Parts: sequence; structure tokens; C-alpha cells
Amino acid sequence: MPHRNAPLTELGRLRLARCVVDDGWPLRPAADRFQVSVSTAQRWARRYRQLGAAGMVDRSSRPRTSPGRTPTRTERRIIKVRVLRRWGPARIAYLLGLNPATVHRVLRRYGLARLTHLDRATAQPIRRYERDAPGDLIHVDIKKLGNIPDGGGHRVHGRQIGGRNSQRTATATRSAYRNPLLGYGFLHNAIDDHSRLAYTEILPDETKETAAAFWQRAQTFFHTNGITVKRVLTDNGSCYRSRLWRDTLAAADITHKRTRPYRPQTNGKVERFNRTLLDEWAYARPYRSETERRQALPQWLHTYNHHRGHTALKGLPPASRVPNLTGQNT
Repeated sequence: MPHRNAPLTELGRLRLARCVVDDGWPLRPAADRFQVSVSTAQRWARRYRQLGAAGMVDRSSRPRTSPGRTPTRTERRIIKVRVLRRWGPARIAYLLGLNPATVHRVLRRYGLARLTHLDRATAQPIRRYERDAPGDLIHVDIKKLGNIPDGGGHRVHGRQIGGRNSQRTATATRSAYRNPLLGYGFLHNAIDDHSRLAYTEILPDETKETAAAFWQRAQTFFHTNGITVKRVLTDNGSCYRSRLWRDTLAAADITHKRTRPYRPQTNGKVERFNRTLLDEWAYARPYRSETERRQALPQWLHTYNHHRGHTALKGLPPASRVPNLTGQNT
């Protein structure tokens, strides 16, 4: 197919060639008539004499011979290293003494998937899925996060001073039971598979009682926004294997699914949300206290749900898939 700026289509080439060959037009007047060069008019006239109308189609620009192409044996070695060691182009090139661009072209030529698209354990392509409607599946997970000491940690003062400031002494450890801003916080996260609508709380532990109470509040959040939860997917943490968790979901007629052991990618949407949460909120700026960081979470979560474009949603925020979401215009 001709490119968008081509002066001649296949029909135009045929008309030009017939003017020259059949009607006897000189090359220059024919070229001026169809607004092309004389050499172009000569080329299509020659092909018409040799092949007729069939010669007006485009031909491949690939050369008949490619003496500089990577030898087949080298290509096989590249593929073998990629399959067995799961290395990228740079490491393969270093091992085989090749240019990384050459290795990359060979991998693309044979359709080998990017390493980021493969499961690390099995080297199989990762299956992407998305439920059809909000509430069909909710991903739930817990992320442990170190609290910021008063005055700021190493991100404010540097490693040497901030490290001493954040050391947890035995007294601080005992005091953590009385003061939730010492020690660690536990981010309990729930995210809808279809819309990516998220609900997050920072809680003092990851016990079964805390997890069950969090889910009841998360379910209320989703229900308030018009989402009826049907299934919940978690990992195999002890709180999610407890009878209390099972009974809490059963009382709401919700099916509980657990990931296979050592397969966190099954719960990948909430794992990716955890990373976004750390990059764009927890470590986004040098907070001077844990209180300051926690005060910034509600606003960030609102921005995530209502305004932040999501690549999986073609640049739209989760609110675009939840018409009944409260506060949508704020």
C-alpha cells in the first residue's frame, strides 16, 4: 500500500504507464502531467512493458542479500541464553561479545517477550485479566511501613543523623504499644479489580481482629459508592486464614479466594497499588513526622480515586468507572 504522501497510487501508475507506452507520450510531458520526476515515469513505464498491470504494485524494499545479518548460529546462541538464563540484551551481548542493539533486534525478530512480561518463577507470559464490573473482585493486602520519628528520618537529615534518630530502642519498642506513631504502621489496602477504586487505612497491627474490622469498613465504603462486593482475593497471611475472617466474609455472602503460595503476582493489582502508594505518598517528600505523613494520606487517596490518570484505564481515574462515587466533582 502506498504511503500517505505518495504522488501515485497503483491506478495512477497504470495511467501514467499507458500514456507513455500505449499512447506514445514522451517521458517529460507525461511526468509533468502526473507531477512526478522523469525517472519515476521511466520506472513505471519500464515495469508496464515487462509485467503489464501486475507490475504496478509495490515491491518489498528488503535487499536480496544481507551479508551483514547476524549468522543463524549466533541467533540460536542468543535465544538459548535468553531462555535458560532469562537475561536482557545487555547481559547477553556482554557474554557473547555482541552489540546490545543486535541482541535486541534478534529477540524482537523471534517474538520473545520482554522479561517484565514473564513470570519469574516459570518464565511463562503473565496473563492479564480484568473483571467485567465493579465489585466482582476486590484485592486486599497489608503493607508494613516504618514510622517516621519526630524531627524526620534519613530523608530529612541524611543517613548518619537520620539513622540514629530512627533507631528503635527497647524503651521505644515497649512504648509502641501505647503510642501508635512509634515502630511500624500497617497499611491495610483494598482495591477494586475493575475500576481500581482504592480504600486504605493505617492500622497498628495485622491481627485477625484488625483485618476483619478493616474489611467491614472497606465494604461499607464500596457499598456507599454503589459497589456490591462478590469476591475478595487475599494472600495466605495468618489473618486471612483465620475463622474470624472467613465468618466475616460469609456473613456478607462474599466469596473468599486466596492466591497460590509464593505467587504474589496473582494479587498483582493491589501489589502495584502498594508501590504507587509508597512512591507518590509515603516517600514522595521528606516528612518531618509520622503525623505529618498520615495527615497527607486522605488527600492523596482522594486524588488517586478521583483525579489521577491510570494507565490501565487509558489515562482516566478510577472514578470514571464508578458513576456513583461520592465527591466526584471535588
